[in-house]
Amino acid sequence: MITNNKILKALENALNRLDEAISALKSKNENAFSNGLWHVAAELEYAMFLFSLAVGSEKSMRVDKPNPELKNMQIDNVMLKVKELVGEAQKSIRDGQLLNAYKSAYLARHHVFKVQESLNKKKP
Repeated sequence: MITNNKILKALENALNRLDEAISALKSKNENAFSNGLWHVAAELEYAMFLFSLAVGSEKSMRVDKPNPELKNMQIDNVMLKVKELVGEAQKSIRDGQLLNAYKSAYLARHHVFKVQESLNKKKP
């Protein structure tokens, strides 16, 4: 059985990697930012996997999955939003609200994927 502690650990790892990525973004180190972002995405994907094991499947979560468009948002603002969402997911797990935690983690993962997609479009 998957414990909430494993999900919390994956989210904590995502936050640590996120801090590294934000630091690289501030220092304008694109390679380190891209690498850090990849690790954030991997940790969030792992957290989503753990959520699915904890509840059986994504279908049983029955959450409308909003996919907000991130057009015209600055990457640094998106990264801060991801940090906020991961923090919300952690708090929700600690409060016993697995569904809210799942939703926040899902949105954080979506935002990270959109940033990665944006970075890939900029590459020659």
